[in-house]
Amino acid sequence: MTEADRKSSGQPFDSRMLESLVCPSSHGVLSYDAAAQELISKAARLAFPIRDGIPVMLISEARAID
Repeated sequence: MTEADRKSSGQPFDSRMLESLVCPSSHGVLSYDAAAQELISKAARLAFPIRDGIPVMLISEARAID
């Protein structure tokens, strides 16, 4: 899978979904990075991709962030 496939944004992400979602690792809050199409967990230092408007909340699919 290419990086372009990972960041496909065929449908927009509904940011109201953030009210219901938590990080599966830290159980903390997430922030939305519209430019990267990712949900960011600062506590776990992970970025979860959003594909076709759907957040992929699998730790195995997350990208480690600095």
